[in-house]
Amino acid sequence: MAEKKRDKILIIDDSRLHAYQLQSILEDEYDITVTHTAEEGLKLVNETDFSLILLDVIMPGMDGFTLLKKLQEEIITRSIPVILVTSLSDIENEQHGLVLGAVDYISKPFHPLIVKARVNTHIKLYSYRKQVEYQSRTDQLTGIANRRRHDHYSRLKWDEATRLQVPFSVCMFDIDHFKAFNDTYGHPAGDKVIVSVAKTISYYLQRSTDFFARYGGEEFVGFMLGDTLEQAFDYLKKVRQAVEDLHIPHASSVSKWVTVSVGGVTITPKVGNTYESYLKVADTMLYDAKNAGRNRVVWADAKMKQLYEK
Repeated sequence: MAEKKRDKILIIDDSRLHAYQLQSILEDEYDITVTHTAEEGLKLVNETDFSLILLDVIMPGMDGFTLLKKLQEEIITRSIPVILVTSLSDIENEQHGLVLGAVDYISKPFHPLIVKARVNTHIKLYSYRKQVEYQSRTDQLTGIANRRRHDHYSRLKWDEATRLQVPFSVCMFDIDHFKAFNDTYGHPAGDKVIVSVAKTISYYLQRSTDFFARYGGEEFVGFMLGDTLEQAFDYLKKVRQAVEDLHIPHASSVSKWVTVSVGGVTITPKVGNTYESYLKVADTMLYDAKNAGRNRVVWADAKMKQLYEK
């Protein structure tokens, strides 16, 4: 049996003695990383998936309160629970930390049982929140991202492409004659087709610059950063062919197999452009692909010049 993956905790404390004490209390149950400056802590927390941060309040240079504020301002780090470590016992400092987003306090000198109890509680709460968030953003049938996840993530990546001035390709997929498939083979078989198609396309769209989600019913949406118009068009032709090559029988399809139609657009977004407007363009290209006979890719550039497969 594989060993259970241990949660990671980051200890940020300029006192080597106090950091070592916390590490010795917790290292039997957790993977511990220790640093002695807030600046290094900020770097580490953006590189590693920590489940909890133990943060000293009083440090030279950037103090714990300042670092906590920075963590709360970043999308990547704001959800990580932070327990402040302090010898300060006045209500004003405790209130200040809680207002900034700390989940708890641990006071010096340390009491091992109290440290373990509070750390365990917040690790469990964090794990539960992550599970709930994962379920809320995952399509239950296919296991890929759902529309809610798409709506959130697409805005982030669109802004990134606008800032970096890199090409952004949006594509929409639709399983051809899917209603006829359900009518012929039944809804359980239809669900299996949706899962198979999602798995196949996901295999091709798994780079760090790719994203793929179920948009609803038999429709999917994806986007890619960095590919030129020709690269995106050629790649999606391979994806479309891979679905056809599954050779899932479909009596109502022209090709006799389950196939998908694909529509997309590639643009280097500028300030003022919106993701939603180009998603509509991709949807229009998908409509054109279906009108042209299905089981093909139709692509457009920023000026709506189209590329047709076949």
